[in-house]
Amino acid sequence: MKTPPAILPKNLKILKDLGEHLQLARLRRKLSAEQIAERTGLGRKTIYNIEQGSPTVAIGSYLQVLFVLGLEKDLTMVAAADPLGRKLQDAGILINKRAPKQTKKP
Repeated sequence: MKTPPAILPKNLKILKDLGEHLQLARLRRKLSAEQIAERTGLGRKTIYNIEQGSPTVAIGSYLQVLFVLGLEKDLTMVAAADPLGRKLQDAGILINKRAPKQTKKP
C-alpha cells in the first residue's frame, strides 16, 4: 500500500478553505449535500470530505462539485496570470528541463 505524500500545513489550509468555499456555495444555492452527491455521482461521504478539504479526494471529484455548482470555470483561472513566470520569461531567463551534465575532472 502506497503512503500518501506529505502535505504541508499551509497547503492543508488552502484545501480547507476551498472546502469551506464549496460548502458555502452549496448552501447559497440551497442544495443539500445529498443533492450534490446525486448530481455528481459521488458518495455522500466524498462530498463531506471535499467540504472538509481532504487531500485524499481526487481532483476530479473536486471538479465534479465545481461543475454542479456552476463554478468549474474558476479552475481554469489557476495559474492563468502567472506574474512570476511572465517576469522570468521577459527577463530571458531560461530554465533547463534537466540539470547540466557534469564533466569528469581528471
